[in-house]
Amino acid sequence: MQTFRRALLDWYASEKRDLPWRRTLDPYAIWISEIMLQQTRVAAVLPFYNRFMARFPNVEALADAHEEDVLAEWAGLGYYSRARNLHNAAQVVVALGGTFPSNRAALLALPGIGEYTAAAIGSIAFGLPLAAVDGNLLRVISRLDDDPSDIGHVRTRARFTDRAQALLDRKHPGEFNQAMMELGATVCLPKSPRCNECPVSAHCAARLTGRQSELPVKARKQSKVHLEVVVLVIRRRGRILLCQRPQDAGQMAGFWELPEVSAVPEASVGAKQGEVRHTITHHHYRFNVMLAEWSGTARKPLAWKDLNKMNKVLLTTAAKKALACLSSE
Repeated sequence: MQTFRRALLDWYASEKRDLPWRRTLDPYAIWISEIMLQQTRVAAVLPFYNRFMARFPNVEALADAHEEDVLAEWAGLGYYSRARNLHNAAQVVVALGGTFPSNRAALLALPGIGEYTAAAIGSIAFGLPLAAVDGNLLRVISRLDDDPSDIGHVRTRARFTDRAQALLDRKHPGEFNQAMMELGATVCLPKSPRCNECPVSAHCAARLTGRQSELPVKARKQSKVHLEVVVLVIRRRGRILLCQRPQDAGQMAGFWELPEVSAVPEASVGAKQGEVRHTITHHHYRFNVMLAEWSGTARKPLAWKDLNKMNKVLLTTAAKKALACLSSE
């Protein structure tokens, strides 16, 4: 096991990508990166991370910000509950004195922080001996042990977590966790793993059996759901009618979007302006963007917004795509 750790850490020291959150031990910066990286690729995160850190350089700045400003900086990353949890957690940290918690239980008590994120922050920033197990790590463990168990099953995940904890270099937990993450992200890929470049291929049981491309095993994905939606473009004196999502909405609460027909049933629907597609997890939407006229009075959740100030409106990604269909005037 020690030869495995040494080989992995030596490889990481020489081959790791130069990423901004790897140049610091600041728990705040590490926390922001880990939340952004959830379900999002590194390349997509980089510009958002740099802008976010410039706007909110410390936990006090984030806690003092208005939620709309935080969401505006997050816009484009998706999964907006992550941004709201960041904001709420920052306020909790400041209320407790402004010092970022340095133990697992206190980290887990913060909004939006689960076992993986607590282990990542704890090990990297504070040297806590906690294995950070995400999808990449599950894949690596599955192949190392040539284990065909379903990684979507709670018992498999628990067993693989125990295995990762046993592999962990307790003297260098942060570096080791990042090395394992890097291995899964750049070498031990989901498809076509680069076994010839792997620093620990000699320890990989799946490679010995030739089954590395068959692992890990995961239950069939949820079936795709295709949905068709009609949204209306209603303009009046340089403004456009928008509808605000409720504050308790499961996704993108408080964001603005083009109204559907049900929101303005008295509207007179005219020509089709365009069509856009948008995907959220397994839901595939096709939005038919229709021109319409309406003489009613806008009341919540409807409101008129200046077309020349759309960059200041917190729009859903689907709404941005739909508005792009409008002809320039």
